[in-house]
Amino acid sequence: MIADELHQALAKYNIIAREEVALREALETHVDTFTLIKLAPWPARRWKCRYRLLMGDKMHDAQSPAEAYAMALLAALENTLEKS
Repeated sequence: MIADELHQALAKYNIIAREEVALREALETHVDTFTLIKLAPWPARRWKCRYRLLMGDKMHDAQSPAEAYAMALLAALENTLEKS
């Protein structure tokens, strides 16, 4: 599950999914490549996140894969909007 604020931000782009698989599939339609990394315990404590998603030159830290996918998807959608 993702935070309500993140869900509302995605809803502005007609994305209502909240589960991990649907968010990953939506991200795959908007982005060519990305890498999701599950952090080991000590970096997770240090950076206060469990997952890190790398997308181009951007990095998104999150507590769950669904949150990481949602954050990256929102960034990709906002970037597409800026370019047009």
